[in-house]
Order: sequence, then C-alpha cells, then structure tokens
Amino acid sequence: MVDSALSLLFMLAAFIVAIGLLVSVHEFGHFWVARKLGIRVLKFSIGFGRPLWRYVSKTDGVEYIIAAIPLGGYVKMLDEREGNVPFEALPYSYNQAPVWKRLLTLLAGPFANLAFAILAYWMLLMIGIPGIKPVVGEVTPDSIAFRAGLHPDDLILSVQGRSVDTQTDALLTLVDTVTDDTVSMRVRADQGQGDERQLRFQLGAGRRDLTEPETMLSRLGFDFWFPPMPAVIAAVTAEGPAAKAGLQAGDEILSIAGEPVTDMTTVSRQISMRAGQEVLLLIKRGSSHVELPVTVLKETVEGQNVGRIGVRMNAHVTMPDSMRAMQKYSPLAAFTQGVMQTWDTAALSLKMIGRMIVGQVSTKNLSGAISMVEFSGAAARQGFVAFIHWLALISISIGIFNLLPIPMLDGGQVMYQLAELVKGAPVSERVQLAGQKFGVAVLLMLLSLTLYNDIVRHLG
Repeated sequence: MVDSALSLLFMLAAFIVAIGLLVSVHEFGHFWVARKLGIRVLKFSIGFGRPLWRYVSKTDGVEYIIAAIPLGGYVKMLDEREGNVPFEALPYSYNQAPVWKRLLTLLAGPFANLAFAILAYWMLLMIGIPGIKPVVGEVTPDSIAFRAGLHPDDLILSVQGRSVDTQTDALLTLVDTVTDDTVSMRVRADQGQGDERQLRFQLGAGRRDLTEPETMLSRLGFDFWFPPMPAVIAAVTAEGPAAKAGLQAGDEILSIAGEPVTDMTTVSRQISMRAGQEVLLLIKRGSSHVELPVTVLKETVEGQNVGRIGVRMNAHVTMPDSMRAMQKYSPLAAFTQGVMQTWDTAALSLKMIGRMIVGQVSTKNLSGAISMVEFSGAAARQGFVAFIHWLALISISIGIFNLLPIPMLDGGQVMYQLAELVKGAPVSERVQLAGQKFGVAVLLMLLSLTLYNDIVRHLG
C-alpha cells in the first residue's frame, strides 16, 4: 500500500513538472510576442483557480501567478471587451491592435511549444537517443505478416519507402501507413546479415482495426525481437500462495508442472491457465534445484478465471550491443534532425486527427489526464533522456491541439482574426458567443471521450 501511494505521488509529481513546464512555454510565447508588439499584458498565470503565489512587477505592473490547478494557464492582456480602458492606454489594447499583431500573438503560444520540441530533440540527438534495431521476433502463422513473407530475425530496413533505424521508427511509420490498402516493407534476413527482400502487406478492408491501441502488431501478426527475460523472482507477496509454498526472491523458475520455462512471459502464461490447481514448480536456488508444490490462487478478471501465485518477476534484461541503435549527431546535424523530427511528429498528429474525424482511425487512440500521469511517471523513471523525449512529444501535442479551429483555442481565435481581415470588421459578439458555446461543447466531448478511454484502458 505504501509503495503504491509513493508510486502515485511520483507519477503526479512528474506530470505536474511536465505540464507546468510546457504550459509555461506556451503562455510565455503569447506573453513575449504581445509585449514585443506593444500590447500591454496585465496577468501571466500558470494554472487556474486559487492563486498559490502572486507577484506584481514594480516596473511594468504585470501580475505573475502560480495557481492551484496545473492544467493550463493564461495571459490576460489589456482589452476593451473585458473592461474599461483609459483613452491614453487604447494604443496598447489587444482589440485595438492591427489584425497581424493579434495573429502573431495568438500563434506564438503553439509555435513556442514546437520550438521547445526542436530544442529538446536537438539536445537529445547531440547526447544520443538509444534505441533497439527493428528486428522481427515471432511471426504468427497464417497472419498478414506471414502471408507477406516476413520471417523471424528479419531486420526491417524501410516501411512504405521510408528508412527506419529503430523499433520506434518502424512503429511510427506503420501507424502512419496502416490505413493504406497495402504496405511495402524492405527487410534483410538473419538480423541484417542475410539476403534483402521486398515484402508487400495486403491489409484489406479491416485495416481500421489495425489502428486500435496496442493491437497493431498483433493484428499484423508479428512482434519485435526483445531479449528473453529469465524467470527470476524479484519479490514474493506476503501470505500469498508462493510465500506459503516457500518460494523466495532470487529463485529462478525452471519448469511448471513439467513444462520447461524459458522466460517470465512463459511463467505468466502457465500460471494464468492453471487457476485453482496445485502445480509443481522446479526452482533453481543458488546451485541447488528444489521442487515446490504451489496451489494457484483463482481470480476472476473480466468474467474469466485467472491464476495468480503472488510473485513479481525480475524485469531486468541485458541488451546485446549488436541490437542497440544509437541516434547521435553533430550539433548542426542534430538541429536539422530535430526540426525534421518535430515536423514529422506534428504532421503525423494532424493526419491522425483528420483520419479519426473521417473514421479511418479508432478514437480509442485519444488519451487523457490519467494516461498522461502514468506516462509521465514511466518516462521519469527511465531517466533524463526518456523524460525530455516525453516532454518533446507532449509539447508538440499541445502546440498542434491549440492550433485546431475550435473557438476556445488559439486556432479558433485565429479564425476570427482571419474573418475580420476578409470582411474588414470584427466578428459580431453574437457569432463569438455562439462559437464559444460550440467550443465548450467540443472540449467537454473530447474530455469525456479521453476520460472514458483512460478508464477502459486502465481497467482492461
């Protein structure tokens, strides 16, 4: 219980740091450009709700706030629509500024997030981003991949004509291309030491199913190579079946009911299918082999009986150097790659949004605050490089999301400014009010959908 509470606090802290930093970047973009263009800023707030910290600058009167709810922020500017503005201050009012100044101020927030991502990738690519070569693991018989001619130990060189260097590259390219009728893949056998082949995946009419979260590879019929994880017990739950049978941390499970065990995945599968049974485990403890009978606990998960013995397996693996792929560049090349990485990720995000709207991609891919908290904690645990990489991805998402033409967002306000540029007069208050109601409805719908997806994903 204590470990769970500490883990939750760690995840929340990582999430608050991530969101606080990226919201600050976004709002600073608005703040900096507005001031540079002569628009007076009254407040700069990170977070919403009750202020936890407040400071009023003695030089320019700007009120700086850190508020209690760290899920956003705002920059309040001098504006006649929000109160009386003295005649002498009108030249510094937002609504009196030329349209081009308002447009630049609105776009500055999202572009600050994209600039942050470029700088983050630039730094990471100079340090070096570790990855794993895209070598194929198991291939499911009679699957799409099997029929295309994909074999275990094939090294994937390119997907749909785009070169890939890591498993992440290959995954993202597949995500971008599985809505096509066919996907081409160039591979080299024997982990890159054998002959080169060109494959063609025929996806057919069910390709939308391939866009379901975390099911694309299994539906295609293959997975990536990963080093086997020895079936070594890391911890034993007190008073659980394993503890009562005498199992200890450090024991290696060699067989279950006479079935040889090769890795921890085999242990999970073998125990899960033996709910309520007594099984004999062959254990390696130090230099000795011990046989221990264990009664498998029966639990019901989603209407199915699942076996548990109350152990946590050691997830530590050693990655061979031959399977490592390091993306590392000189400062100039790293900056160029950082720009390209940000552009590609932003373009993929926009494509996915468009495909969700037309029904080509499952809306289950949308994640909300619960997933953000979990992913932030997971990235922080992996270290500095993983956390900065996560920040870059989220910063791009924030930038793209705020550019969407929804009236409550920067993109919606940009639409109003462009409409004013065309018609020569501001959009009427009636239209703005209707747009605001529409924007609130859309955002509430998105919030509900992402929360639902998070809950279903968490329970599943």
